[in-house]
Amino acid sequence: MKLKNKPITLFCCAVLLSLINTSAWALDTDKDQPINIESNTATYDDVTATSTYIGNVVSIQGSILVNSDKLVVYFVDGDADKLVFTGNKAKFKQTPNVGEKDIIGEALTGTLYPKKDLMVLMDNATVWKDNGTYSSNLIEYDIKTSLVKAGSKTSDNSRVHVVLKPKSVEQKNPEKPASAIISPK
Repeated sequence: MKLKNKPITLFCCAVLLSLINTSAWALDTDKDQPINIESNTATYDDVTATSTYIGNVVSIQGSILVNSDKLVVYFVDGDADKLVFTGNKAKFKQTPNVGEKDIIGEALTGTLYPKKDLMVLMDNATVWKDNGTYSSNLIEYDIKTSLVKAGSKTSDNSRVHVVLKPKSVEQKNPEKPASAIISPK
């Protein structure tokens, strides 16, 4: 390489690196991102260290988007420790990695533990991941590893229902559960 072309090459590399979407780094650090919440009403109770949001609630933390009718945030030492969202099917979506298909879920009640990278969906829960649909009354979703655990080991009364579609069928007739998710403004 000629010495006079080296500064131009370095400049071009620097420009390309600055144009790369930084969300690639944000996905692994969702728990370190701020939580942005929009709702019709908001209340903070200093005694119980809880904040309650009601009405068309949209919560975003990194690549995680949650839509619900109501959200209660529980604080420990000033940090959001647990977010409980409810609704006539509260919904979430998360981008596991750049370029990968979003993971989408819904339930009547959900609990997000941001510092533990864990979301627990309860009561009529469903998660769409890759070419599978997982339904149960209890689903645990590991946000960091995209691992879905459905059902309860302590009860035989609750069954898990899974549908695995061949990729060729999915590509011809894709399901659109994302249409139920409200995009942020």
